[in-house]
Amino acid sequence: MCGIAGFFGLKNEKLLKNMLKTLEHRGPDDRGFYFYDKVALGNRRLSIIDIKTGHQPIHDESKKLWIVYNGEIYNFMELRKELEKKHKFYTKSDTEVILHAYEEYGINCIKKLNGMFAFAIWDSRKKQLFLARDRLGIKPLYYYHDDKKFIFASEIKSLLEDKTIERIPNDEIIYEYLVYGLHDHKEDTFFKGIKRLLPAHYMVVNKRGIKIKKYWNLKVNRNFNFSSKNDEKYAKRFYKLLEDSVKMRLISEVPIGTCFSGGLDSSSIVCIINRLLSKIEKGEVIGKKQKTFSACYENEKVDERKYIKEVIKSLNIEKNYIFPSSKTLWSEIRKFVYYQEEPVSGTSEYAQWNVFKLASKKVKVTLDGQGGDELLAGYVPYYGVFLLNLLKKGEIFHFMKEFILSLDLTHPFIKEYFFMTKKESEIKKMLNPVFVSKFEKKVKSKWKTNDFASSLFLDTVKYNLPHLLRYGDKSSMAFSIEARVPILDHRLVEYVFSLPLSQKIKNGWTKYILRNAMKDVIPEKIRKRRSKIGFGTPQVRWFRELKNEINKIFISKEFKSRKYFNQEEILNKFNEFGEGNSDDYVRIFWRILNLEIWLETFF
Repeated sequence: MCGIAGFFGLKNEKLLKNMLKTLEHRGPDDRGFYFYDKVALGNRRLSIIDIKTGHQPIHDESKKLWIVYNGEIYNFMELRKELEKKHKFYTKSDTEVILHAYEEYGINCIKKLNGMFAFAIWDSRKKQLFLARDRLGIKPLYYYHDDKKFIFASEIKSLLEDKTIERIPNDEIIYEYLVYGLHDHKEDTFFKGIKRLLPAHYMVVNKRGIKIKKYWNLKVNRNFNFSSKNDEKYAKRFYKLLEDSVKMRLISEVPIGTCFSGGLDSSSIVCIINRLLSKIEKGEVIGKKQKTFSACYENEKVDERKYIKEVIKSLNIEKNYIFPSSKTLWSEIRKFVYYQEEPVSGTSEYAQWNVFKLASKKVKVTLDGQGGDELLAGYVPYYGVFLLNLLKKGEIFHFMKEFILSLDLTHPFIKEYFFMTKKESEIKKMLNPVFVSKFEKKVKSKWKTNDFASSLFLDTVKYNLPHLLRYGDKSSMAFSIEARVPILDHRLVEYVFSLPLSQKIKNGWTKYILRNAMKDVIPEKIRKRRSKIGFGTPQVRWFRELKNEINKIFISKEFKSRKYFNQEEILNKFNEFGEGNSDDYVRIFWRILNLEIWLETFF
């Protein structure tokens, strides 16, 4: 796990060293450089595998190919055995495996990799850079280019070390964020001119310019099949893939722990790890007990300790709790914004930040349950689209059955649904009319879909998962933690999308196949849990406790001078909120506050 940086078309060793200095938190253990005429590669290393000889950049036998790399390739030993027939290795690292795979298979090497990665290979024979990002976008890669240069890095702040890159807020992205809560859904970032290489894409950079191409696509099964004949077969295959994915992600030379919310996804991973402990060498990697890390609150609505304790009781694992509060949020908010680099959706991301802060005291690697909600329809609003699709397909019996069996889940969201329909116009009132008029016709809510299969697909590859993975990467790396996400093994993702849609929701249950697969693996109280909190925080209470501090920002001259906000309307709405009304707008207040602090931090 590392931070990488480099450029093509420049000759500036000092710039590269400055870029790497900003990435020190991503790789505190080592650093390395490679310079070739107007090409440079740099790396900051967090040593996880091959601690002794894995120094980067790494080269091939002829020293014609050089690589810097951020991530983990979990099938690297298998690939190495295949490549050793023709290639000589001088390290034990997965980094060198990628390089020899490129040497052997060219650009198609990425299709052989199972893992999370962002890497850059300088091919001096072809005089070109080859860069690639993993299929789901777990590891980041940002870049900037103009007529003279191409510059890339693991983080935006690293690119900003090049002072010739103008710092300009991207107003269209800001509009989409403020009005729709969208971000990380396209190649454009909040910084105008700075882009991200999208998940499942590679790029080739040479004197002729830049070529970007997608190398992986998901095939989506759009059929319903409510027959129970294959339920057991599907569940067994799902469990086998998930267990193998977890096992692969326990490869490490440093201590490993687990981020644990008490939900279905993280509980499954915790329980599978404990099952695997009898089959693997624990050593110093796991220790005598599996270590779990959780964010908790003295507030029963969002506190999940009763579920966490249910798993701990059955497994006898080591629990570690941290208690985020409005006080800690305010003391760390500017640091949090700096490391996230772009605005985030809500304070749940701050809860995750705290979990990594806690974990960093005991481990260097964590496993996390990210991805299950998008793949398996874990969010309750998916139910509405699911029911609508049943009606469209004439599945009246199954519509009535699912509607009745899901009422306890869907009823509390009816109020939220009606609020959502008017929210867009209410948000726009809190924004500068000139700013709104510039983008409201250009930017529409075109991402919305009434197709269940498309909702899951788009949230996985574009609208939801990408920003969740960005939060996880930035928060974990801020504390020099490598975060691994076994549910997002591409083999498991492909399998889930190949299944009938009724394996996601069926008989009133979300995540139907996961619940079947985890029978006798996780406690029944967790397996049949109906409520979902999902890294929730007592956000309303926090904002009311912080109303004076937040109000100082909203009434400031700097805030008033922004071209984005209608200060008077924001203050009116926030004062109502502070007096105990309008709880519905707290997420909007967060977006406005987050954007303002981001502007102060980077501009």
